Amino acid sequence: MKLFVQKLTAAAMMLGGVACASEHGHAGLTSDAPIIWNVPIWPGYTLPVSNSMIMFAIAILVITLLLRLASRKMERIPGKLQNFVEWVFELLYNFVEGLTGKKLAKKYFWYFATVFLFILVSNYLGLLPGVGSITYEGQPLFRGANADFNVTIFLGFSYAILWFIWVMKDQGPWHFLTHTFGPKGGLTGFLKYALLPIFFFVGLIEILSICVRPVALAARLFGNIFAGESILEQMGAIGWFAMLPFMFLEIIVGFVQALVFLMLTAIFLKTQLGGDEDEEGEAAH
Repeated sequence: MKLFVQKLTAAAMMLGGVACASEHGHAGLTSDAPIIWNVPIWPGYTLPVSNSMIMFAIAILVITLLLRLASRKMERIPGKLQNFVEWVFELLYNFVEGLTGKKLAKKYFWYFATVFLFILVSNYLGLLPGVGSITYEGQPLFRGANADFNVTIFLGFSYAILWFIWVMKDQGPWHFLTHTFGPKGGLTGFLKYALLPIFFFVGLIEILSICVRPVALAARLFGNIFAGESILEQMGAIGWFAMLPFMFLEIIVGFVQALVFLMLTAIFLKTQLGGDEDEEGEAAH
């Protein structure tokens, strides 16, 4: 444990030095991600590649390589890397199953595991030495992917699209509308029809909530990561001793934000589609 703390402290000191160099090398972390290259894709058309897109690609590459190395030689008695990866995925699966139930976890765990790992790896890559200080033609070559609102907006709206597809596939348009706007609580008779305007109004609020979710997911993730990396840059200008506590904090925040994104997306899906309890109730009926 003592050796681990020593290594972590040394890493934080090195990061402090990098942040100092970054502070003197450019204006600091800006709200917009600078374009590094314009890649031609068609005559007259180019694909702008920002420094956050580079980190996006690196995060995917790191996850892919790690999983390939862990699974290329599967053994009954796993090695250290295979054992670690299996342990991580088992913990994740049990966590998702506790949130959504067995049916939804079995069907959609692939998404929750992917988005959690991507956000976590991206957050930690943004803390590595060289991010923000290595430049290319006067611009930082690397930038934490989730410190770019474009990336988090992509994560938020890609989930919203998948959520809509999953709900339509599972419930269908009619069931979705009746579930959202229809009477609830098993009401019958006059009271059921008398309360229809209230249920309709509540349904409108629910639709508004569904539309706001992807923006809220994106803003929460971007705000926390961007603020954390900005603080690290400012503290790095003072020295590693000022940066050290914030570095430890960002290590925790990076994990918590990945976990929060997973939890919220899982809960949103469970709220709409229900879970194992609903299946048992229908089977008993």
